[in-house]
Amino acid sequence: MAILPLLEIVLYAFLVCLLIRSVFSWIEPYPRNRLHLIMFQITEPVLRPIRRVIPPFGGFDVSFIVVWVGVLLLLGVIRQVG
Repeated sequence: MAILPLLEIVLYAFLVCLLIRSVFSWIEPYPRNRLHLIMFQITEPVLRPIRRVIPPFGGFDVSFIVVWVGVLLLLGVIRQVG
């Protein structure tokens, strides 16, 4: 049970990384900034498989929303178990 609080912290940190990446995507679509590059490297391994299943349509990347909702659901499950 001691691992659940750690997993919760990691998931919240991942949500912050997703949020930072989304803000950077509006400002600078290609990662050149060091912080943007780090956020890209952290989040892309999770977003890429989702993007293969659900491709962007109309210029809108749905993978971000799918991952965001999935992480929130996982956090809800962790809170119920813990």
